[in-house]
Amino acid sequence: MGRRLKAISVGSIGNLVEWYDFYAYAAFSLYFAAAFFPGEDPVVQQLNAAVLFAVGFIVRPIGGWLFGSLADHYGRKNSLMLSVLLMSAGSLMIAVTPSYATVGVAAPVLLGLARLVQGLSLGGEYGTSATYLTEVADEKHRGFYSSFQYVTLIGGQLSALMVLFVLQRLFLTSEQLKAWGWRIPFVIGALLAVIAFVMRRNLHETDQFVSSRRTRSRQSSLAALMEYPREVLVVVGLTMGGTTAFYTYTTYMQKFLKLSVGLTDNQTTAVTAGSLVFALVLQPLYGALSDRIGRKPLLIWFGLSGTVSTIPLLYLLQSTRSAAGAFAWLATAWLIVAGYTSINAVVKAELFPTHVRATGVGLPYAVTVSIFGGTAESIALWFKSIGHETWFYYYLTAVIATSLVVYVAMRDTRFQSAIDAPEIRPSSF
Repeated sequence: MGRRLKAISVGSIGNLVEWYDFYAYAAFSLYFAAAFFPGEDPVVQQLNAAVLFAVGFIVRPIGGWLFGSLADHYGRKNSLMLSVLLMSAGSLMIAVTPSYATVGVAAPVLLGLARLVQGLSLGGEYGTSATYLTEVADEKHRGFYSSFQYVTLIGGQLSALMVLFVLQRLFLTSEQLKAWGWRIPFVIGALLAVIAFVMRRNLHETDQFVSSRRTRSRQSSLAALMEYPREVLVVVGLTMGGTTAFYTYTTYMQKFLKLSVGLTDNQTTAVTAGSLVFALVLQPLYGALSDRIGRKPLLIWFGLSGTVSTIPLLYLLQSTRSAAGAFAWLATAWLIVAGYTSINAVVKAELFPTHVRATGVGLPYAVTVSIFGGTAESIALWFKSIGHETWFYYYLTAVIATSLVVYVAMRDTRFQSAIDAPEIRPSSF
């Protein structure tokens, strides 16, 4: 038990650092967008910054395949170590990239390159960490333990916001943040990633990987994954709605509260951070519930409630003018979205056998997140820029409704898991 808890703790801390590094970009883009994208319209500047945020998602499928293959062939530990080291390099690149005023168009190009490095790292982190946390957990508590992937994922975002909040309130003025202070969180992230790398060196390999290595074939991970087409499609389908909703209520919400609701900078940070704390607390509660009643009821809860309530929720959120009201509506949204976020990692891991699990979780997920999650903010800001902001509400609803169909049709992996019964063939949809 002690070894398991240590492995989960170290694996989770590394995951938190990776997501902090990745989301520091979103948290501080309100301050550094003007340094890379000259102009007078803040919406256009944020749209340009959001496009580069989406660029980080383009290479996530490559990262999912590369690091997933590494994890399936050479071990979960080695893949986790390499991914966090690469994230450190990406954060350091952003910290030292000169502004547009200094090097011209090379500035956004270098920023985009750094985001590609971070995206490659994060593409590998998700599948490998989901696989690792699921494999080190015991059968009766997999939902609970694996929920800590999103606890630390949200915790990474929250940490980025807390750094922003501290800098805003205690140390720097808004002008200082825009001039140079926005570089501080990326320096912090690069250093934290190095620490996480050192910690991950002491991780033990999972028993399931060690056992499977004795009978491992030389077949490539992609070839092995092609033997599970239905499982791949299930990962894509169940991820679509969840990832779009997740990025709506995290990365885009900070801009929404500032540009659409009209909150101040400090209110925006406080409301966003408060909603993330609430979401963080929900993850293990929902995860533990899935260990009792199954994964499928929670997914259907998210799909059905999200389809019915997303449009009115976002209209109500847009119409409020108080920080307290904005927090209340965001908390309501998280009660719904947590049905997906808390258990999506374990569901995906339970779909695939050991020899292809990390690739099966990471690659189709990364492709789907690149298409739907990474573009959510850009699509929302584009609708706003052309004067039809509310069209995004209907888009989000349609994507969630599509995932609902998958939730209803798929098997409940809590009771039919490839981890416990590897003999279950991929055709058992």
